[in-house]
Order: sequence, then C-alpha cells, then structure tokens
Amino acid sequence: MEEKIAVIGGGPSGMVAAGFASSRHKNVKLFEKNNKLGKKLFITGKGRCNITNNTDIENFLDNVTTNKDFLYSALYSFTNTDILSLLSNYNLKTKVERGGRVFPVSNKSSDVIKAFEKFLTEKDVNIILNKEVNKIIYKNGFFVLEFKDGSNESFDKIIIATGGKSYPVTGSTGDGYRFARYLGHSIIDLKPALVPCEVQENWVKDIQGLTLKNISISAFIDNKKVYENFGEMLFTHFGITGPIVLTMSNIINKYIEQKRKINFFIDLKPALSLEKLDNRILRDFEKYNNKQVKNGLKDLLPQNLIPIVLKLSGIAEEKSINQITKEERNRLTKTIKNIELNFLKFRPLDEAIVTSGGVSTLEIDPSTMESKLIPGLFFAGEVIDVEALTGGYNLQIAYSTGYLAGINC
Repeated sequence: MEEKIAVIGGGPSGMVAAGFASSRHKNVKLFEKNNKLGKKLFITGKGRCNITNNTDIENFLDNVTTNKDFLYSALYSFTNTDILSLLSNYNLKTKVERGGRVFPVSNKSSDVIKAFEKFLTEKDVNIILNKEVNKIIYKNGFFVLEFKDGSNESFDKIIIATGGKSYPVTGSTGDGYRFARYLGHSIIDLKPALVPCEVQENWVKDIQGLTLKNISISAFIDNKKVYENFGEMLFTHFGITGPIVLTMSNIINKYIEQKRKINFFIDLKPALSLEKLDNRILRDFEKYNNKQVKNGLKDLLPQNLIPIVLKLSGIAEEKSINQITKEERNRLTKTIKNIELNFLKFRPLDEAIVTSGGVSTLEIDPSTMESKLIPGLFFAGEVIDVEALTGGYNLQIAYSTGYLAGINC
C-alpha cells in the first residue's frame, strides 16, 4: 500500500519537500493554512525574491551563522545550482546581482512561486489550501493531524516545514515549534535575527526615511570590534535598518542575553582618509566662503543630515564658514568618519526576516532531516535552529533541507 505523506507548510522548504517526496511515487498532501502558497516568499527581496546566492558552497557555509556543520550534507546534496536548474526547468529565468544575489529576470517573486507551483503540479502533489493544522498526535506508528476545522487525517510520515515566527502576517506564527515540542523535541530559545536595531539617540527621528549608500558601519561589544561592513542603511523613527544593519544584527544577537555594551560607528565617507576628507571640506569651504557652515556642506552630505553632523561636532549651524577654526574643522572631519550610535534593543521578532532558534539540531539527523526521536517525523527550513546572513542564504537552506526531507521520507 502506498505511503501517505503530509507536508505542513507551503513555503520554500515545504514546496521543495513535497515535490521531491511525491517524485518517489508517494501519496503526498501539502497543507497550507493561507489561501495561496509561498506567501512569505512573495515578500522576500523587497518583492523581487532573492532566490539564492551563486557563491561556491564552501563560501556559502561561511555565511551560515548558526549550526553550520549540521547543514553540510543538505547544502552539498542540493546546491544553489540545483535549485536554479529546477526553477529553470519551469521557465524561470534568473540573473545575478551584487554580492552573488540571484533574482528572477522579471524582478517578480510571483514568477518564482509560479515555477514552484508548476513543479508541484507535475509531481502530482495534492495541494490543500486554507487548511490549518491544530495538533499532531503520534500513535501506533502513525501521525494523526487534527485540523482547526475539526477534521483529522492519518499519515505514515510527516514533514514539518512551517517556517519560523517572524512576519506572522504571512502565516509564520510558530506552529511548528508547538508541534515539535508536543512530540517531544527541544526548542532552542527564539530570538529575532536579521532585524532592525533600536538606538538610544533621539536625533534619528529627525532623519527617519534617510537612506545612506556607500557608507560603512562597525559594531563594538565592550569596545571590541566584532563587525564591519560597507553598503546601504536606512534611518527610521526608532533607529537603523537596511542590508548591512540586518547582517550586523545577526552577528550581535549572540551577545544580547549577556547585557554587554553594544555600540555602532558610522563612517559617512569610508573611501576618504581623514586627511583627504579634510582637504575636501577645505575646498568646499573655499567655494562657499561667505556662507553659513550649514550651507557649505551641501555638496558633501545629505541636506537633512547636516544639522545633526554639525551638532555632534559642536559647531553652530549659522556660523560663517570664514570663522570656522582648524580645531572645529578637525572635529567635523572626525564626526563624519565616526558617528556613534548606542544600541538599545532589537525590534520585535515579528519584524525580523529570520527567526533565530528553533528545533534543536542535536535531535535531527543531518543527512536525512528525520527526527532522532520519532521515526517518520521530518523537519525542513526555518523551523530548525539554523540561520545565515542576508543574500539568499536562508532561502537556500530552506530548499536544501526540504530536499533532504523529501527524498528520505
């Protein structure tokens, strides 16, 4: 008699798992509580879907920040090349952008989801939408799924691919952790990863919405540098976000529970040394010699950032450029190269891109994604305690773990 497999969750890991499980002539049902598949996938990459990263797997693993060793088998078994080949089979064309990030040529995440849907259709996966699992009971070697609508169904094996607890509006409400805990698994404490940071400085509210490009930011834990990166960031009413800030949050979240001093330093002109920046400021001051200093920096800095930089430098905005002393200019130069922000806290978990924590990897076979506690129980994707930096790495982890679960269930 043909085995019945249930896959819970229609995100990237669940779709890959269901497709490959069904390709082994299994009777596979994919349960998704939303009214469509890939709801969280739809919003990734600002709606463009950063499918994966085209770096080699060895470098890929260097971007995994939690339980890297656990993922060796998964990432080498189903690589970034494999997922792009699979999607290409269903007419998705892709392109590579900065940092090896891979996107659909159309810049539409919906096209990625359509390719996955074609894959599932071809593999005869029974997709059941608007069906929410409430409870999983393991009894006499079978799994009974109890649904919110009061119905239930029995399966030989199940794959939990419910995602994390970030972006709950997409359906990622932490159901998988509840299921796993009820079935006897340990859950590593959940924390936000790849999340905006709140800071103590109130002046950030004055420039909320300002995006800075080609700047660098450093993070210090108890005055020791733990991170530095170059790229783009954004000021908000509560602090900072943007690509390099999200990556930074993944690094510093390991220190949060220790209540250590965390502060950031922004270099607005990383391409210029202090000496070269001073020369640049001198040229601008000569150009605007008879104007107020706030008008003499408009070629160098964003307009709404100028008052803040001057205040941090201890220079009055209305002061005439021809009255600026060398000492004041030195303070200005150092401020531009070293704006300090003091970390307050992360934004809530439901604003994080990825959930840190999850089902303990010690209780999952890394070569199959099967539970070491209950035969026939598999896990895939973000529900597992694994995470990586931004750039398509977390989605690839979802595909790779989903693949292993699918071919081994």
